[in-house]
Order: sequence, then structure tokens, then C-alpha cells
Amino acid sequence: MRSVRRCSRTGCTNPAVATLTYAYADSTAVVGPLATYAEPHSYDLCEEHALRLTVPKGWEVVRHEGEFALPEPSADDLTALAEAVREAGRPDRPAEAPDFSVGNGRRGHLRALPDPREE
Repeated sequence: MRSVRRCSRTGCTNPAVATLTYAYADSTAVVGPLATYAEPHSYDLCEEHALRLTVPKGWEVVRHEGEFALPEPSADDLTALAEAVREAGRPDRPAEAPDFSVGNGRRGHLRALPDPREE
């Protein structure tokens, strides 16, 4: 299921319609249509920020010509959302207990440790 991506600019809650990518070797910022997937080295922008983007002196902006449009949800997205809501609302759905055992393969910054008084 695809959720609505938001503008990467701090404080902006508008939906993203464009993707900004930097080509550092060419001193170029490229603003194009919204990428299919969010990439780690690119930024999603709303229409206002995509059109108003400025770059440092000596850099060039390559901008998509035409209008930016919100991506339309596909039937697969809507079906996945409906099924997720149905699944979450099922009364007979067993509640999964979290696995707090040490060494469960997850690498997080928080871990549950055994109580030292019980040893």
C-alpha cells in the first residue's frame, strides 16, 4: 500500500508532487515529476516548493516543464488499504505479543534485558 508522501521541507504538510535530486558533479539540481519510490538521496517537494526552488550561485536548476500532478491511487492501493482496515478490525484476530527476547535478530537502540534479581 502506498501512503501519501509529504513535502520534505520543514514545516510543510502539503502532498509531494515533485522529486528533487542533486547532481553534485555537475553542480545541478534536477526537479522532476514525483519518483515512484522515495529514494534516500532525493527530496519530495510540493508544487509551491518545486517551483520556488533556488540554488547557490554557480549551480543550475533543471526543471520539469509542464504541470506537476498528484499521483493517482491505483486500484491495487485502494484494495490493499481496504483489506488492511478489514484485517485490523476483525474481532477474532489474535493479538501478537512482541518478542522481547535478547538476540531476536533485530538491531534497535532499545533492548529488554532480563531482570538481574531473577537469576
